[in-house]
Amino acid sequence: MGLGEQASIFTEKHRMLYYECDRTGRATLATLIDIAVLASQDQSDALGLTTDFVQSHGVGWVVTQYAMDITRMPHLDETVTIAVRGSAYNPYFAFREFWIRDENDQELAYITSIWVTMSQTTRKIVKLDEELVTPYHSEAVKRIPRLPRPISFETTDATISKPYQVRFFDIDPNRHVNNAHYFDWLLDTLPADFLLQHDLLHVDVRYENEVQYGHTVTSSVNVLPGEQADQVITSHRIAVGDDKCCEVTIKWQTLATPHD
Repeated sequence: MGLGEQASIFTEKHRMLYYECDRTGRATLATLIDIAVLASQDQSDALGLTTDFVQSHGVGWVVTQYAMDITRMPHLDETVTIAVRGSAYNPYFAFREFWIRDENDQELAYITSIWVTMSQTTRKIVKLDEELVTPYHSEAVKRIPRLPRPISFETTDATISKPYQVRFFDIDPNRHVNNAHYFDWLLDTLPADFLLQHDLLHVDVRYENEVQYGHTVTSSVNVLPGEQADQVITSHRIAVGDDKCCEVTIKWQTLATPHD
């Protein structure tokens, strides 16, 4: 039996709405994460693990890493099925998987992620409370799967950087910046022509330091050669001053014909 096969799988459908898509009619990367995390929250609610219940334990769930394989992004008005499973956990980390499929049951994206609980008072990672993980029927393991680390970001003369102010409306009920907002900051540094000429293939994300209300973050990107002639890599960093908050590596497919 494979990792987490006894864990509960939760599924729900979602129709892609116009405000969840970009000018090409494709879902944004932030939207992809939003609908995945929404399914995760709906699973938690169905199990009685509501946000209020989790916060009553003095903690909130925080994601530390994502790895995403993307076959294609959902389209405007397309109805997709999101499946989520809390597959495994150890004393400090929980491993969660997501599948996004089209109406023909074809996989559009597969996302793996690592989560921790953060104290609401100290804002530090704390040991997982068994009461918050047992209902998922996750597998207790010594070591959870390791996700790929993004490329270590290095500033060069070709680096593109933009500042962004963290707004009140960027803060979610767990009292930290909704992690989907990072993807808007990350991708907005890339020129429109680049985004129209490339499709997402794979994304590795690692969060390191918390971004808070009132911070000014700097989003930086380097465009690098891909492993194949028709691919490109982008290396990203979100920082507050000298503090690195998030690093991301994205693999892109270069299109023969750009999106309109």
